[in-house]
Amino acid sequence: MRTVFRAQLDQCVGHLATMCDLAVDAMRSATQGLLNADLRLAEQVIADDALLDQARVFCEDRVQSLLALQSPVAGDLRVLIAALHTADTLERMGDLAVHVAMTGRRRHPHPVLPAQLRPAVASMAHTSITLADSAGLVLRNLDLTAAVSVERGDDVVDEQHRHLLTLLMSEDWPYGVTTAVDLAQLSRYYERYADHAVSVARRMIYVLTGQPRPPRLDRAA
Repeated sequence: MRTVFRAQLDQCVGHLATMCDLAVDAMRSATQGLLNADLRLAEQVIADDALLDQARVFCEDRVQSLLALQSPVAGDLRVLIAALHTADTLERMGDLAVHVAMTGRRRHPHPVLPAQLRPAVASMAHTSITLADSAGLVLRNLDLTAAVSVERGDDVVDEQHRHLLTLLMSEDWPYGVTTAVDLAQLSRYYERYADHAVSVARRMIYVLTGQPRPPRLDRAA
């Protein structure tokens, strides 16, 4: 009976890793659509968001069933509680990818960003997506060292976020109000996406060590 329960726990964590893959693919495609004014990609990201929504519901149902039927304690209970929170976090990451895709769709057929700004946004997107991809590996391998590395990597995204905000607030900003608003929103989407990836890693640290990580006081809700 215990062996079956452990297998079910492993399946829960594996399901979370699959959800993370979906969130990574969504943001990668949304970014490509944004930078290339590709409406087809944007529409696909928006449509595929239902897959993450369904995956979250499936995970929540499975966890609630295990909580009700198995009465887990200690480490097993940590896994199930972390799974509930992580499923919600991963679904939110998918929503942020949808926001990026909708920004591209809203401006189509015109590009959202002038050519001069695209490299900085592409760099921030790459950093955020890499963190999310690493969080997926943490879920698959339950690797404590990798989880700590994801947590530390968020500082790079924060610096990129500050850099973009500095650009749009400069007195000689030449691109107008609409582009300034789009850039501010996009930077925020990527910053929050990275924060959620870090949240996934931090929950796995708690699962592996039993020690909750102290909150980062510089993090927005």
